Amino acid sequence: MPENKYKCKFRGEVCRGHREMRNGYRAMTLWFCGLSGAGKSTIAHAVEKRLFDEGARTYTFDGDNVRHGLCGDLSFSPEGRAENIRRISEMTKLFMDAGTICLCAFITPEHNSQQRLRGMHEDGDFFLVHVDCPVEVCEERDVKGYYKLAREGKIKNYTGISAPFDTPESPDLRLDTTSCNIDECVDQVFAFLKEKISLLDVK
Repeated sequence: MPENKYKCKFRGEVCRGHREMRNGYRAMTLWFCGLSGAGKSTIAHAVEKRLFDEGARTYTFDGDNVRHGLCGDLSFSPEGRAENIRRISEMTKLFMDAGTICLCAFITPEHNSQQRLRGMHEDGDFFLVHVDCPVEVCEERDVKGYYKLAREGKIKNYTGISAPFDTPESPDLRLDTTSCNIDECVDQVFAFLKEKISLLDVK
């Protein structure tokens, strides 16, 4: 096996580099951030499905599978949200060590959180994807009625209504879900992967 920058960080003789060579592609984390209702989870799961169909090992992290287990003890306070992001980031690094492409869909509303995430990963391991959609459109898509409750003051510190969302200053990719449908967004993600990551055909 040729030398690469990956060394076995944990006890054992099989490391990330070995797994990536067998897979035929590099493990990474794509972090989809944006307002609730922008389309983060929908796009992440659609990307996951296409990657899976092409033979890649991939997993999507979002509120549905994280907040009920790993982070079930955390509140939605600024401190709780920061710890939620930290735990997920540490988990994705383990998944990457296992050779998995990680797709994360979380609001991630603050610049410092967005920057901290990048700083927690090695160069080339982490890519921030801003799923961009105006709050007015997100409200129209809100089938659960959370935005309405937030405007009525029944949900406190709701991002986009009573709490700010810091638009990422330099995302690696921006997806405009007001002008592009899901398939077009997935196509943009794959074009980015093939240009920036040299994702190989793994069939």
